Amino acid sequence: MGWKYVSGLVALLGLSCVLQVALGQQTDAEQYRQMISKSIEYLRVRGQADDGSFSAASGIGPTGLVVSGLLSSGLTTTDPMVAKGLAYLEKFVQADGGIYRPDSLHRNYDTCIAMVAFSRANAGGKYSPLIAKSESFVRGIQWDEGEGKDASDTFYGGAGYGSHSRPDLSNTAFLIDALTSLSSGSGISSSEDEGIQKALVFVSRCQNLESPSNNTPHAAKINDGGFYYTVAEGGESKAGNEPDGGLRSYGSMTYAGLKSMIYAGVGKDDPRVSAAVSFLRKNYTIEANPGMGQQGLFYYYHTMAKALAALQEPEFTDASGVRHDWKSELRSKMFALQQADGSWLNPTTRWMEGDPNLVCGYSLLALSYCKPE
Repeated sequence: MGWKYVSGLVALLGLSCVLQVALGQQTDAEQYRQMISKSIEYLRVRGQADDGSFSAASGIGPTGLVVSGLLSSGLTTTDPMVAKGLAYLEKFVQADGGIYRPDSLHRNYDTCIAMVAFSRANAGGKYSPLIAKSESFVRGIQWDEGEGKDASDTFYGGAGYGSHSRPDLSNTAFLIDALTSLSSGSGISSSEDEGIQKALVFVSRCQNLESPSNNTPHAAKINDGGFYYTVAEGGESKAGNEPDGGLRSYGSMTYAGLKSMIYAGVGKDDPRVSAAVSFLRKNYTIEANPGMGQQGLFYYYHTMAKALAALQEPEFTDASGVRHDWKSELRSKMFALQQADGSWLNPTTRWMEGDPNLVCGYSLLALSYCKPE
């Protein structure tokens, strides 16, 4: 009787698996692989131009993001799509070390994104000389003493789209990403890197938190621990202002600020990190970019995944005490949002999120931090 029972149980389990497949039910791992495969196929068949670029009309940034996303998704430099993308980016290495089109107004942004792509592709040191020159370029255009700013200036430590442009938290976060991508091979930790520590000064001042690191006029007006776009030139938040001039915090910039602080070596017990995490616990969601609605949603997913991975909390507890398996929740949400052709796009098209190539780049990068266990 025992063996008949076991045999029957095995048969039932096998039938259950067959029924799950027949009904379209998948394991998390199968669903994840399907998302990645469909997106890669979309980019291969419909996304990449003959010259190796992705959405070249928008500059080289989308190509850099997509290449990084592909490399983070299991493809290697031997893959033809990746190889063509890298070759396209190489065409724009300038004499000053920057990686940008000569007519570009986004030289820091383009170079930092390309640096991360080349760093991911740098097995064997193939791109080391190129990366070293681009590193010198982005350090050279960071707002610091060399650009005529001292530590008391709200520009100090920040990076804008290009040389002499107003610094903002998004570009500064990309700069920190780029410099952090180099630290593993340099023997210098992020907490010792002069450029990253200067950037931390700017990042800290973009936080709605009065602290020894932030005595700017905006620091105490809202004081909720969140972050906004820039403190420079009187400050700006893409989420708008309070009647008293306070700059509203919003989700994507708060995750970008949190990630940047952690990358710069700031610990969990630091008041800046604690306040940022508190803001995010109160505003935890995968349905929208808090403070911005659907605007910049996939950029938000990208910064959210990187920040929570850096925070090293497999479960994120919101302010109500609800514990979230954020990786699983984000995977499920992105599975639901993926188009039938394998792409993602945002119907709210601000910040180029109507471009499926760019959004696929953000999505692949976000998913690389959300792999099923």
